[in-house]
Amino acid sequence: MKFPKKIRTYCPRCKTHTLHSVSVYKHGKRRSMAEGQRRYVRKQEGYGSQRRPEQKRYAKVTKKVVLRITCSECGYKRHILGIRLKKIELVEKAI
Repeated sequence: MKFPKKIRTYCPRCKTHTLHSVSVYKHGKRRSMAEGQRRYVRKQEGYGSQRRPEQKRYAKVTKKVVLRITCSECGYKRHILGIRLKKIELVEKAI
């Protein structure tokens, strides 16, 4: 799907419609020292089966893409919640 690099939408900080730049959100690296991760690693150790069942086949053919929009006036960043797409392409055309 082609999506514009700049869109005009509402900014909650400016309280008006402004031009926003659009980018694809990438999540950060997982923290290996987080409590849940340490618990998961501890339960995976030793003999026995997997903690969670291994996925045999994929239920979905697409991933949810989260778009991050940045206000050009105040720099406020927010997310447009996940849209299911096989591929996204950011193009120059403005809406």
